[in-house]
Amino acid sequence: MELTILYEDADVVAIDKPAGVMTHPDGHTTDETVSDWFAAHYPASKEVGELQRLPDGTEIARPGIVHRLDRETSGVLVLAKTPEAHALLKEAFQTREAHKTYLAFTYGVPKERKGTIEFSIGRSRKDFRLRSAQPKAKGTLREAITKYEIISDIGTHSFMKLMPETGRTHQLRVHMKAIHHPIVCDPLYAPKRACDLKFNRLGLHAYQLDIPLPSGERMTFTAPIPADLAPAVALFSTQAF
Repeated sequence: MELTILYEDADVVAIDKPAGVMTHPDGHTTDETVSDWFAAHYPASKEVGELQRLPDGTEIARPGIVHRLDRETSGVLVLAKTPEAHALLKEAFQTREAHKTYLAFTYGVPKERKGTIEFSIGRSRKDFRLRSAQPKAKGTLREAITKYEIISDIGTHSFMKLMPETGRTHQLRVHMKAIHHPIVCDPLYAPKRACDLKFNRLGLHAYQLDIPLPSGERMTFTAPIPADLAPAVALFSTQAF
């Protein structure tokens, strides 16, 4: 597997993750992941990162991983080469000093052109794979905040910027479902909807990440809109975003 490098220095490497590639192993599949790629390309950094313990007690190494993208989501992912970089980046995500901008295609058009979604997220009572923003969701309900802005719409669908201020699992997908405008071609949160706009994968792309680096600089990494989503963008009247 070859991944596009957006930026690299002695401390970090930022890559453009394709849709369909997992961020790190999950204990259920042997498919190559971003963390596998990182360990192979940066063997001196393969011990950087934290172990994940699965429910059965199995521990999974996650070389370089600080944050994650869902398998179905494409876009910017930053990886740490040193323990110091890992600690700094982890803190930036936890303290909301990492600013994330996603591009999303959704069903329908929200009434407000921009706004903030503040629904806490727990686990679904119906399906262990899902998260839920319902008040009676299972387990601990965790604070989740997403800002959104409609870039353009065509009546039946919207092209949007989503700016999550927290980093809950499936947060953007859950929040868009919660306001009745799920992301196009989402097999988990809109399973009965058609994959409109000629998509064959989730219409969600991690477009930009603005983050502090160990060098003391702040940098913004941008992952261009991938070829499989570009034709849909052309359907909307868009200015620079």
